[in-house]
Amino acid sequence: MKVNKIILTFSSLPENVTIARMLTSALGAQLNLPLNELEELKVSVSEAVSNAIIHGYNNNPDKFVTLKIDATTDKITIQVIDKGRGIPNIKQAMQASFSTDPERMGLGFIFMQSFMDKLNVESEIDHGTKVIMVKHINTQPPSSH
Repeated sequence: MKVNKIILTFSSLPENVTIARMLTSALGAQLNLPLNELEELKVSVSEAVSNAIIHGYNNNPDKFVTLKIDATTDKITIQVIDKGRGIPNIKQAMQASFSTDPERMGLGFIFMQSFMDKLNVESEIDHGTKVIMVKHINTQPPSSH
């Protein structure tokens, strides 16, 4: 089984969300994911990276976010890691419309849960958060019906 691993650490800047999206999409395209699944990957990564920047680091550009992607022929695992302030109550944070920022809708984790096959969030106050997302790749050829 061929494995492709990419690790990218970047400044906690909003414009780097686009780089994370593009990198994830490019890797998904190599795996021949359908367009709708590529979009779902990009949205999920965007939300996780945005959460790290906005909530984890309070928009501090001097901090860093790490994106780790492991791709095999049957799944893609994405980790978004920050060393920020952490999530006090993960269960509460994963509820629809919960946000520590009144300007935000609080749907990031909802999108990640619905678009990915598995979502795990590990967090420790003042030590950061790791969001782990898994998307299984359908290796069945499309039916000819």
